[in-house]
Amino acid sequence: MGSIITTWRGNVEKQPEKVSSFFVSLCTCMLHVCTLQEKGINLTHIESRPSRNNKEEYEFFISVDQFSSKALDEVIDGLRTQISGQVHELSRNKQKDTVPWFPNDIQDLDRFANQILSYGSELDADHPGFTDPMYRARRKEFADIAYNYRHAQVIPRVEYTAEEKATWGTVFRELKTLYPTHACHEHNRVFPLLEKYCGYREDNIPQLEDISHYLQTCTGFRLRPVAGLLSSRDFLAGLAFRVFHSTQYIRHSSKPMYTPEPDICHELLGHVPLFADPSFAQFSQEIGLASLGAPDEFIEKLATVYWFTVEFGLCKEGNEVKAYGAGLLSSFGELQYCLTDKPKLLPFEPEKTCQQKYPITEFQPVYYVAESFEDAKEKVRKFASIIPRPFSVRYNAYTQRIEVLDNTQQLKNLADSISGVSLVLCST
Repeated sequence: MGSIITTWRGNVEKQPEKVSSFFVSLCTCMLHVCTLQEKGINLTHIESRPSRNNKEEYEFFISVDQFSSKALDEVIDGLRTQISGQVHELSRNKQKDTVPWFPNDIQDLDRFANQILSYGSELDADHPGFTDPMYRARRKEFADIAYNYRHAQVIPRVEYTAEEKATWGTVFRELKTLYPTHACHEHNRVFPLLEKYCGYREDNIPQLEDISHYLQTCTGFRLRPVAGLLSSRDFLAGLAFRVFHSTQYIRHSSKPMYTPEPDICHELLGHVPLFADPSFAQFSQEIGLASLGAPDEFIEKLATVYWFTVEFGLCKEGNEVKAYGAGLLSSFGELQYCLTDKPKLLPFEPEKTCQQKYPITEFQPVYYVAESFEDAKEKVRKFASIIPRPFSVRYNAYTQRIEVLDNTQQLKNLADSISGVSLVLCST
């Protein structure tokens, strides 16, 4: 039996709207039910309730019989593109060896970019901004930008408030004093370039569109606005296309040195500088490519590897150890702590690193140290080779598509393309 849960924004008193509209009334809901029937999907159970998070939303729980599984993908994709709410597949009977769906084209990222797991415009009760109505309204503005964005569009510019700029300035000023002594060489090399070309200043919050354009000229990476946290599988899939899902909102002004979620300080000060470095960009993409079609248990392992590298990684520089993880480079307190004798430092070995448990609300007791980005990249490639999937994948930067390598002809084509590049290099 397959089950999906959908959250639709609407009001029972509103007049019927078009299927593609932002608000969906109960009458429009019935149109979606008719669509299910037209696709040959047999409903075995359906129930609705007001959303617990938003009084203007309604949640529908739908179960279908086992014979409807083949058409379920098309219907779920249709709902995700037709409504502004969320669609979550809870369970489905699948063959044991079924390969999980993954995006083949960069435009496929539109299919899941709005399927956030937490936060967005809704905040937990312990969030610093939970009782601040102005902050909550502001978060909804940022969420709407992300929900309406589609690939290749210009990322809308945001006019940040004086309070938001002050919060950014506090974080920017404190962290910049630590970067020369605590951040890795690659971060310190790129940061002045971001100040020169992307508007990184204490009194200015840079715009995602400007940064995305700059990154594309450096490494081909680009930014895409997102309303909150994505699932590990969806987030890693974006990296395979050299796309980083970035928030635009900023932490609450009452606690400028703390945030329970990724915000624009974390994204722009922690992640962006390293995505402008070719070696690190390739390393990040390798983790993303390894996730495509991987079983759920390996997604969890890859997410843990990501956590201890891209988020909280350390690397060697001569006889010293420096920070390159975004979670460290965007946290004044933990950036100081990670290079003291308090935490335990271990060599980065993906097979062991992926088993390590970690806290998410306190400083890490364990960090993993990479010899270099190149060494870490090769280790991730080797680790990816043990993932049980009946194919390999390659990203074609010219077509912005994932090429699935599952037969000898495709492997021959890949070898020919590599040979052609080698001949060009040898002739220069």
